[in-house]
This record gives sequence, C-alpha cells and structure tokens, in this order.
Amino acid sequence: MKFDEKLKNKFLLSKGLNIFKLFYFFNQKIRSIKKVKKSYSSNSVDLIIDELFKNKKSGIYIDVGCNHPFIGNNTYKLFKKGWKGINIDLDYTFIESFNFYRPNDYNLQIGVSDKIGEQEMYYHHERSAINTLDVKRSSKSILKKNIKTSTLNKIIENSKFNNQQIDYVSIDVEGYELNVLKGFDLSKYKPRALSIEYIEPKIIKEEYYHQNINNILNSDLYKYMLDKGYHFVNWLHSDLIFVSREVFTDKIKNINV
Repeated sequence: MKFDEKLKNKFLLSKGLNIFKLFYFFNQKIRSIKKVKKSYSSNSVDLIIDELFKNKKSGIYIDVGCNHPFIGNNTYKLFKKGWKGINIDLDYTFIESFNFYRPNDYNLQIGVSDKIGEQEMYYHHERSAINTLDVKRSSKSILKKNIKTSTLNKIIENSKFNNQQIDYVSIDVEGYELNVLKGFDLSKYKPRALSIEYIEPKIIKEEYYHQNINNILNSDLYKYMLDKGYHFVNWLHSDLIFVSREVFTDKIKNINV
C-alpha cells in the first residue's frame, strides 16, 4: 500500500476528528468556492449551455427576445468567453444597450415570426418582458401596436453570420416560439443546441409553478423539435433545452467510453 493511501486510511477514513481531517475539510471548502459557477440567466440556462460547449472558446449564438445584455441573459456567459452573434428584441432600449455593451454583435429591433411583413404586437409597457405577438398571451395588454416582423432565415441572411455554423439559439418570446421556429431553417443552419421557452397556454402569471411534463411531451413545440431531429435533454422552469442528433450521439459515445 502506498504511503498516501496509508495516511488516508489511518486519518481520513477513521472515526473522530484529527488534524489531517480538519485540513482536508478546509481544503475541500476552498476548492468548492473556486468551483462555483456564476449564472447570468434567469433560470440558470447558461450553466447548462456552457457545460455543453465547455471546450469551445468561440462560437455563434442567436438570442431572440434577448432583453438585457447581461441581466437575465442566456448568452452573456458565452459572450464573455469570446463568442459573438445576433441579438433581437422588440424593445429599442434593450437593443441600444446591446449596441453599447456588445457593439461587435448584430443587434436588431424587430419582431421575429414565420413571415415577413407587419403584425400586431400586444403591448404592456416600455421595457416589458411580456410584450408579445401571441394573441393567447394578450389578455393583460394595454394596447396593440403594428410592428415590422421578419424571419430568422432573413435576419441571418442579412447579417455577417450568413452561411456560418450557428452553435446555440435562445428563443424567449412569450408563447410565440413555435412561429419563430417555423421561420428558421433548422436543416440548413443546424444549431447544436437550443433553449426555448415553453408556456402552458392556460397559465397566465406563474408559468413554471404549474408546468406539467405530460403537457410538454404532447405540445406542438416538443413534437416539432423531435421531427426536426432534436433531443430534449433538460428542463429549467419554463425553458426547454434541445440538442441536435449529432451532439446527443457524441455525448452518449463519450459517456460509454
């Protein structure tokens, strides 16, 4: 038996406190503090995404319904690593903040839909995170506004990221997520991971308190993603995380090695 194993068996695995155990406990506490990972997302989505891409120092993200550039944001952690991408929101003040904090990204104020043109936005107030194009989420809106809309396909085509590999897509548009996906060619851009907000149609205030896994599995959104070759791998409050078939297969291979 090696000397360090003898020490471990004698002092660490024995009953009762000793100097060796106290030093070990203190060392473990210090190491745990160093390993704490900070999340900038509202629901820690970025920790899951960061783990998926932990060895990738640069990449491209798309953030639909990006809101604030670093508070409650799903892509800020990637941005800090050196990633870049497209940020889209209905509110100009948020996009103005992105232009200030992320000037090298492509930041755009527009509604994202499955069609190009104009649609009614159900408006609550300036800087509201629940302004939406989804009529089912409009019951508490103050008024309607006509806004310009485009598809993700068109937005990418008009950006400097056209014909590049999209690694991660975040979609949070208050119930309008499936429409956004229908205007996005998943087979062409093949994002490796997506986090997509899913809101139960009958829930108005506290979305995740009453979420039901059976409702998710039977939803049009879930079925759409499976039909496109994506695997459902995580669920955080109202955010569903999907990865491409290639990523899923590679992860399984690594686990089995």
